[in-house]
Amino acid sequence: MTPSTRQVAAAAAAARRSQSCSCRLQATILPNSISSFHPLVSLSVCQSVGQSLAAAIQSPIGGDECALAPAPTRMGCLSRHQLCLGGNRGLPFLRKFKHKEIEAATNGFSAILEAGPGGRAAYRARFADGLVATVRRAGGDGDQDREAFYRELQLLARLNHRHIVRLHGYSDGHSRFLVFDQMENRSLKECLHDPLRTPLNWRTRLQVAIDVAAALEYLYYFCDPPVFHVSVNSSNVMMDANFVAKLSDISVIGYDPKRTVESNAASFEDEIQQRRRDLVFQYGVLILELVTGQSPGGEGELVQWVQEPGFACTMYKMVDADLGNIYDSKELRNLVIIARLCTRPGNDAMVSIPLILRYLQGKVANLGCESENICE
Repeated sequence: MTPSTRQVAAAAAAARRSQSCSCRLQATILPNSISSFHPLVSLSVCQSVGQSLAAAIQSPIGGDECALAPAPTRMGCLSRHQLCLGGNRGLPFLRKFKHKEIEAATNGFSAILEAGPGGRAAYRARFADGLVATVRRAGGDGDQDREAFYRELQLLARLNHRHIVRLHGYSDGHSRFLVFDQMENRSLKECLHDPLRTPLNWRTRLQVAIDVAAALEYLYYFCDPPVFHVSVNSSNVMMDANFVAKLSDISVIGYDPKRTVESNAASFEDEIQQRRRDLVFQYGVLILELVTGQSPGGEGELVQWVQEPGFACTMYKMVDADLGNIYDSKELRNLVIIARLCTRPGNDAMVSIPLILRYLQGKVANLGCESENICE
């Protein structure tokens, strides 16, 4: 039987409603750049985009990001010309700023927070949409440096940890800039040594030690490949509005994937272990600064003190005077012992950052090392 005109119209309307609902459902799980698609976009296109984004999101650090690109363009997948849904293919979660936006937000680059090395100054920025951030100049120029810049951006954009300062966006005009979340209480160094600042209490200092250890464990043990590097010092530990510590100024070291599968894989592993040993030493020095409120000094006076045989008997005299007597003696001893083990000469991985973190969190009873004599 031939369907009536009314039946045909009803079936067509139902099909349009079904297609529209499917596309709206897809739009709810995709980024804003996708949800702005025309409502009549085909369901197959929505599904294809969704699958590509899901693969990109689930891809681990250092994974084959190029796999999403068509075969002829994979080798250039780190180039700014490789676009993904209207943005850079390798940088889908970073905001791209124009140079004039950066200049206006920093009041003509006059709101200087710090004059970094190599001209990498940092500026306080307030953008037109209300975003308050820290803008830092990125060094390098030329096509070769451009590729390195985009690879670093791609890797830094994937860092996601509560105790690492988040990269918010970038600018790649004639000058390159990185835009980070603003840290309202500036650096740990200022919090400890600026006489005009309210001194940090003991609980905050202990939590800083835990926060920094958690960030270091993430960078050096959970990121694969292990291509991130940071110097652990009070200038690179930033404090947000709630005095939560976050590591900043993280860089990307050179990395060749072939090194992990060829004959020199052992040397690459040795480099990783050496970086971890250096990390442990720097962390121990940071703990000494938290406890004493003193700068480490070029001669390493604090390290020399904590390695002396009778260091424990003078420990309470070394506590930061700003703390008064308001601190937990057991926690103080624990921190000083950790600092001693971390900075011990010839320390060959006696303690590791993951072990220190579990110890400070109370998840392990001891550090697995010989006991230290502590004067009561």
